Amino acid sequence: MRGTEFEFRNRFWIITAIFWLGFSVYRLDPVNAASAAGAWVAARLGRPEAHSAQIVLGVGALITLIAAAIRTWASSFLRSSVVHDRALHSERLVADGPYRHVRNPLYVGVILLGVGMGLLASRLGFAVIVVGLTLFTLRLIGREEAELTASQGESYRRYLSAVPRLVPSLFPRVPKGGGRSHWRQAFAGEVFMWGMAASVVVFAITLKVEYFWIVLAASLFFRFVHAAILKRQGAAVGN
Repeated sequence: MRGTEFEFRNRFWIITAIFWLGFSVYRLDPVNAASAAGAWVAARLGRPEAHSAQIVLGVGALITLIAAAIRTWASSFLRSSVVHDRALHSERLVADGPYRHVRNPLYVGVILLGVGMGLLASRLGFAVIVVGLTLFTLRLIGREEAELTASQGESYRRYLSAVPRLVPSLFPRVPKGGGRSHWRQAFAGEVFMWGMAASVVVFAITLKVEYFWIVLAASLFFRFVHAAILKRQGAAVGN
């Protein structure tokens, strides 16, 4: 399973389209995923369903915060200019921070985000988002791993055999690579992820969908501002 160059270059928009598709199927399945999960848990525990959906949404909000934290940790070692570049970078192997526990922490963050935000969709929408994101990230991973194997050779093959692909190890699987973390640029690069997480947190607390959209729109705005800054800096370096 190996993604195309088109998929990699347009990964942000494809991921956005998967979320849009997941939320759009409400017309086929009008039952909210968090409500269904809350009712199921309440029935198994023999408890009343009051607030059960909101509790599930709270769990989803926590998952999105974990997703944002993982991506920020990963970006602090990889640099956000590389993380969000439309071109694939395979000139060096990063084996520090979360990359000592899992090979693809950025994509782990994407899948966890899908799980957390998917609870706001319908039952069918949740499945579309989680399965769709998982399959798409596996295609992106396949492409990246092929490129890194070609450029890094035996050192990357040893890394592949030592570090799991998507299920993090509790303990580091490889020695430190000597890289330094850069947290300021990492938080700036992942502002959209933190905004998406914040939108779910706000909705879980208030159950006001308008607040969800306000926070999400603000984070999207800052995401494009940051992308424009990176593009301008890249142009300046090129000149």
